Amino acid sequence: MTTPRRAPGGFPVVGVIGGGQLARMLQAPAVALGVQLSVLAEADDASAALVIPSAPVGDHTDLDAVCRFAASCDVVTFDHEHVPADVLAALEADGVPLHPSPRALRLAQDKLAMRRRLAEIGVSCPRWVAAVTRADVEAFGGQVGWPIVAKTPRGGYDGKGVRVLRTPADLDTLADWLDAVGASGPLAEGILLEELVPFERELAVLVARSPSGQAAAWPVVETVQTDGICTEVLAPAPDLDPATAAEATHAALRIAGELGVTGVLAVEMFQVARAADGARSGGGRAAYLVNELAMRPHNSGHWSIDGAVTSQFEQHLRAVLDLPLGDPRPLAPWTVMANVLGGDYAEIYPAYRHVMARDPGLKVHMYGKGVRPGRKIGHVNVSGPDLSEARGRAQHAADYLQGVIDE
Repeated sequence: MTTPRRAPGGFPVVGVIGGGQLARMLQAPAVALGVQLSVLAEADDASAALVIPSAPVGDHTDLDAVCRFAASCDVVTFDHEHVPADVLAALEADGVPLHPSPRALRLAQDKLAMRRRLAEIGVSCPRWVAAVTRADVEAFGGQVGWPIVAKTPRGGYDGKGVRVLRTPADLDTLADWLDAVGASGPLAEGILLEELVPFERELAVLVARSPSGQAAAWPVVETVQTDGICTEVLAPAPDLDPATAAEATHAALRIAGELGVTGVLAVEMFQVARAADGARSGGGRAAYLVNELAMRPHNSGHWSIDGAVTSQFEQHLRAVLDLPLGDPRPLAPWTVMANVLGGDYAEIYPAYRHVMARDPGLKVHMYGKGVRPGRKIGHVNVSGPDLSEARGRAQHAADYLQGVIDE
């Protein structure tokens, strides 16, 4: 396994487990900060391995490979949340600084553990229960009303591991999950059931926290989902009441502190009408319900690469190294991020050239990934004084790159 070359002057090496696009987008701010990155990549052509010289190939579940990799790093962080608990425990026992810590990361890995912890600290969430039998599902649906949402506690993302049960007649669609309860795997402790929230829109709050406890927050953003995948982010969230924005930001900062998160934390929320009672976990009259947590740079923060003084990727590096955090303020009144998903055309470089020529103000970020339908292969950022114009420009570019339009 290749040992990363250290920069002169005592600058540290930051190790990243996982070679996806999040690790890839850490490289530019690492260069600017003067620190070295080393990535444990899934393959030599992984997204991050194409741009980071020190990118040994290894599996995040391989204890020996992960420990050898970490031995050459000053601090280790993560491109994803899927590193097994025994691997994390071994790194911690070896004295490797891990950010976030295994204790915090477990709550991003396990939705049931996350729901229990958020309830303990009084954070408003959808009503939920852990179900192990068909009777549990029927009882929950009867309590909160149908439809309800069923989730695998581990391993789900981008709409995967989520099923909606609209009536009791849909219980048969959970038969395979119920059969897997109690066995090893993502359903070992049961199925997470949640009420189907009648939300007004989806929001995300991105914050960063350092080991010394310094914290910073970007403006609250609106996220737009299509078939369970985030396709657009509006920064800041349009027409968001300042009191609600402050309340949501305070909640995210409190979660980061209470859970001991270090690095970037994304808190995904539903904006809802203020509850008049304490029926939801956490009680109170919150105008939001916390849906998901991600303890790493997140899709909802990609706008910050071009739209904020300090991007989420630079801030994550600052945080895990316990450097002073940067300024998260926006650079323009509006920044819109549109995800680029794979379409029918494997070769998109001609389309890439076209959108850059058509709109020189675009910032196009491609991930070096092979094209397949529905796969996130890049994103487009547009900043400016007019939200409608920025949305139109970003969407046109994303649609053209995806082959949805050809003019």
